[in-house]
Amino acid sequence: KIPGYFQPGAPLLMSTTMVPNTGTTTADCKGYGKLILFGEHFVVYKAPALVGAVSAATTCEATLADADSSITGLTVIDDRPAIPGYKTEKKEEADVALNLVLAHFGLDPSQQGITLRFGGDLCAVSGIGASAAQVVAQARALAKALDRDLTEDEINAAGYEGEKGYHGTPSGIDNTAATFGGLLRFQRTDGAPIFERKKIAEPIRIVYASTGITASTTRVVADVRAKKEADPAWFDDLMNQYLELVQRGEKALEDGDLVALGRCMDENHVLCQKLTVSCRESDDLVEAARRAGAVGAKMSGTGRGGLMLALTPSEEVQEAVYEELKKTAPQVWKTTFA
Repeated sequence: KIPGYFQPGAPLLMSTTMVPNTGTTTADCKGYGKLILFGEHFVVYKAPALVGAVSAATTCEATLADADSSITGLTVIDDRPAIPGYKTEKKEEADVALNLVLAHFGLDPSQQGITLRFGGDLCAVSGIGASAAQVVAQARALAKALDRDLTEDEINAAGYEGEKGYHGTPSGIDNTAATFGGLLRFQRTDGAPIFERKKIAEPIRIVYASTGITASTTRVVADVRAKKEADPAWFDDLMNQYLELVQRGEKALEDGDLVALGRCMDENHVLCQKLTVSCRESDDLVEAARRAGAVGAKMSGTGRGGLMLALTPSEEVQEAVYEELKKTAPQVWKTTFA
């Protein structure tokens, strides 16, 4: 297990020197994208989830005006690749998120000029954790610009603050994956969330694809919450099914049993359908992936659009699924969990 964890809202240790550098490079100022293997929406209610970071990442460069400069205001240059409409749909939430991270660092754009430039190779799309990747990259860049030597837990804490702008009450899973990378088991508690890295014997090949639909996490999570409150017995039944399922899925992951892991992914997709967070576009891509040879497939992330994920046990199957999904999906990617 990784020692320590952020306490939401905890202040960062302030540097004794508040005069910032003039800028920072993007090389190590990044946040990873992620895909959820198990646990969409259930994780909000303290069920364990399994998440895998992808190798693609968002980068950030932060430039702060000199302390004696008259320049003020926040300038955001967003050069991230993104599906059409994503940045427009998310702009209001992004403005709140970026300012929350600035406030967490004690920075005030009305008093000091700040420029943030985002880039990288992570395509911004619902379900990939693009918002968490953005605010974690921002946190790293600000720490570097302010010459603060922060721990990974402190970076994660800053990312969690930013995620509040996108998600209202974030689970913490996305910023944790964006910060640490790898495969993680994550679970909320009444106190600090618990997470541990999962070791696998071999990299796991996957294909993921976009429905082309951008969904608001805040609205979808709120809708699921409303359904839960209106019919607690309905939600409790689904939760009990999920808790049994994720236990089998975690064992399959640890055993390297991709067939069993794929079956659990299929079952998780059915639960997402029952939660009403899947959609026809996701369902069609999931079915297409299975027909092409995927041993399991499911929606991944918020749902009602966003992404789907397919488990492909070999390079040949990965290529076949990739080519099949390219026929109908707006964007398709190949990568591995490791």
